[in-house]
Amino acid sequence: MNRKVAIGLAVLAGSSQMANAQQVEFRPLVDARLRYERVDQQGLADEADALTMRIRSGAQASKGPWSVLVESEATLAIAEHYNSGTNGKTAYPLVVDPQNIELNRAQLRYAAHGITATAGRQLIELADQRFVGSSNFRQNQQTYDAARLQWGGAKGPFADISYAWADRTVNGIDGTGARQPAVGGNNVFALFGYAGKIGTLTGFAYLVDQDEAVVQGFRLSSQTYGLRLAGSVPLTPSVKLGYVASWARQSDYHRNPNDYAADYWLGEAILTVKGLTATGGYEILGADRGTALTSVQTPLSSLFKFQGWADKFTTTPPNGIRDLYGGAGYSWRKTGPLDAIALSATYHRFDSDRLGQHYGDEWDLLASVKRAHATFSARYARYRADSFATDTDKFWLELGWTL
Repeated sequence: MNRKVAIGLAVLAGSSQMANAQQVEFRPLVDARLRYERVDQQGLADEADALTMRIRSGAQASKGPWSVLVESEATLAIAEHYNSGTNGKTAYPLVVDPQNIELNRAQLRYAAHGITATAGRQLIELADQRFVGSSNFRQNQQTYDAARLQWGGAKGPFADISYAWADRTVNGIDGTGARQPAVGGNNVFALFGYAGKIGTLTGFAYLVDQDEAVVQGFRLSSQTYGLRLAGSVPLTPSVKLGYVASWARQSDYHRNPNDYAADYWLGEAILTVKGLTATGGYEILGADRGTALTSVQTPLSSLFKFQGWADKFTTTPPNGIRDLYGGAGYSWRKTGPLDAIALSATYHRFDSDRLGQHYGDEWDLLASVKRAHATFSARYARYRADSFATDTDKFWLELGWTL
């Protein structure tokens, strides 16, 4: 374990004698996921067929306001006909689910009187995970070696401050080169806001320090400051309108040799009518002057959630990106033996932020069913290129089970 993680755990453990004398409670942690992913990408002769199995297992022990959590993560490549980014199979399309076994989380937490303090290897998922998240769709989760302090409740003022000295990437323990298993740096994430009737207003600062020369020559280090408002209002007893608006300014930080500044914008509306949900939005990751990595970059984001499931824009192009999207979904509760059924479809039109380029279009489709602890889903992504990347089709079948 990283020496700083061990020191953080030891400091909090030394204070644990202050916990009141309550019985220790144990909770097992099990999360398993079997996934088949097929990728057909123009320009590559071979199609990717990835069959992987991921199991996270561990336990949490709690006593009063104190808890200790330890969790392992293991990913098995059952059928490895794909480029994991680390296995050298570059004739296949990329599926970033390498075979892996590692310590996923090891944390100590204190939670009482509106204060939560967490130290060690942990999940950090902030706001919509646009800038800092867990990349939970990938089989190997992204976690952080960090210390985090949270204050506040569901309503009223709140604060959330984290210092992370490493992010443990989705590349697993065998990551090499630009796909490091972990990227060190002095990362600071700070959110301050107020949760009220009209929604939650948050001011944020994300100081991302990708302090590894092999990771784009430090060019992914950035400082981002902005505001975000998210809330909802009932229109009728059965109709609700949700909304999200966000703006931020990003510029170079720490050892980044680039000198740039670019804006981020997001506007989204969500209309819910009983089981029907319709969503429309416009997201802009702005560009500065069209040089590589001088547009808004989000290397710690949960990237699969944004710009379509085909993953064509995990690195923002030099001319930025404008994503106009809309979709609809319907869900049913307690249908026969099933607890839930959900269907959804989303369309994206991708354009550049500068020079007026049309990058391409994408459709994303999802069907899922849930019963007790198990969830089965089928997904499909269809990207058609105009001036960026190549035509790509992706298909997933997935079975998950969580205790």
